[in-house]
Amino acid sequence: MTHAAPRPILVVDDDVKIVRLVRTYLERAGYRVVEAADGAQALAAIGREQPSLIVLDIMLPEVDGLSVLRALRRTSRTPVIVLSARGTVGDRIEGLEIGADDYLAKPFSPAELVVRVGRVLERSGDGAPDEGGTLVHGDLVVDTGRHEVTVGGRAIALTAAEFRLLAALLEAGGRVLTRDQLMDAVYGIDDLVLDRTIDVHVGRLRDKLGDDAAAPRYVATIRGVGYRAAPMSASTPGATPGTAPTATARTVGPPVEGGGR
Repeated sequence: MTHAAPRPILVVDDDVKIVRLVRTYLERAGYRVVEAADGAQALAAIGREQPSLIVLDIMLPEVDGLSVLRALRRTSRTPVIVLSARGTVGDRIEGLEIGADDYLAKPFSPAELVVRVGRVLERSGDGAPDEGGTLVHGDLVVDTGRHEVTVGGRAIALTAAEFRLLAALLEAGGRVLTRDQLMDAVYGIDDLVLDRTIDVHVGRLRDKLGDDAAAPRYVATIRGVGYRAAPMSASTPGATPGTAPTATARTVGPPVEGGGR
């Protein structure tokens, strides 16, 4: 079986046995694998190989994994699955806050890792074809085929998880989505569920979009339930309340009578 992702998966870990194990399982599943043993090698390999996904350990020599992740997120939304012995809730939240798309604690099941790799690639658009389309919410435009997001014409770099979260909210057309529903949309599996996981992603997403939780233009909190696309008013930048959706361009979020909430 050969997977659709044309670029390799980069496995970064200083434990030779773990790298060998992960490589064996990924190659059996049809993926091409490249390796790095420390953070400096990882950064060099990212520039050289342009991997489709990175499996990243945190406790690395030279440059630690979180520093690698921070550096990557300044320029790229390449999916990252953290694979680390640091598996507390706080560790996971820290990894997600920095920009990891998934987090798997050691000891781990290599078969489960392969499933997670496939899911993340599929949802990032690198493992399966996407017919695409455009979601429009005021001046926020999401191109689901190209995995591009703009606000007022300005490109916004989102991680794969943040992109899936935003697309799910906009595709819901103003319906409230619970955290469990959003976890399913983002990860497709529910064994990583943490109380704060979706909240962390929403917080990072708002920061990148320049959104205000107290007066949201894009993502609104429904306390005790979940999140929804914020209702649009006549004052929303780029808003055209009442615009009918089309097959490839959909205006999402219900217009608000009189411009208030």
